[in-house]
Amino acid sequence: MAKTTTNGLTVVPPLEPGDRLTRAEFERRYAAMPNLRKAELIEGVVHVPSPTRFRRHGRPHGHISTWLGVYEAATPGVEFGSESTSRLDLDNEPQPDGLLIILPECGGQARISEDDYIEGAPELVAEIAASSVSIDLNAKLNVYRRNGVREYVVWRVLESAVDWFVLRDEQFEKQAPAADGLLRSTVFPGLWLDPAALVRGDLARVLAVVQQGLATPEHAEFVTRLQAARSVP
Repeated sequence: MAKTTTNGLTVVPPLEPGDRLTRAEFERRYAAMPNLRKAELIEGVVHVPSPTRFRRHGRPHGHISTWLGVYEAATPGVEFGSESTSRLDLDNEPQPDGLLIILPECGGQARISEDDYIEGAPELVAEIAASSVSIDLNAKLNVYRRNGVREYVVWRVLESAVDWFVLRDEQFEKQAPAADGLLRSTVFPGLWLDPAALVRGDLARVLAVVQQGLATPEHAEFVTRLQAARSVP
C-alpha cells in the first residue's frame, strides 16, 4: 500500500522479489519504477530477474527475436513482441522474452488493451532459460498451459537444448524434431526451426530454415486465411 509522508507526499513502495501482490498493485508499483527493465507477476509472486549475461541470455534472446521477427515480416496478420507484458489472469502478468500473436481482427485469441498491454494468451511464447530447473520450465510452464498459450518454446542455454511444447487437450506435449531434425509450428505454418543450429549459434542456418518454411504452400494458405478473416465485417 502507498504511504503518505509527513510533508503530504504519496510514496509508492518499490517492487521486491517475493512480494505477494494483486495484479493491480503490481502494475502500480511497476509504473512507479521507470528504471526497472523487467519484472513479472507469477502466481501472485513478484519476480525481478538478475542482470542478464551476454552469452547466457542477451545473445540467445537476440537470435530468438530475429527468428520470430523474420516470420512476422512475411506474415501479415501476425505480430512479434519482445519482453511485452502480458495480462494472463489476476495472478499472472509475465513479460516473455518473445511471443507471436495472431491479431484479434484476424481471429487471434489475445487482444491489445487501451493502455497497450497484451490481454489474454499469445498463441506462441518463447523464453530463454538457464536450465530445466528454471522457473520457465516449472511455474511459468503451468501458467502458460492453464491460460491457453498454444505453443511454448524454451531454449535451455546451459543444457544446449530447445523444448517446443504444443497444447493438446489442455496439456503441454513436448514435440520431437522431425526426421530432418527440424521443429515446425502447428499454429504458425512455415515457422520452422533448426534447434541444433540455434543452440550452436548458427543464426545464418536458423534464418535459412525459416525462409524455407515461409516458401511453402502452407504458409501462403495461412496468409490468405488471415487476410480473409481481416476482411470479414
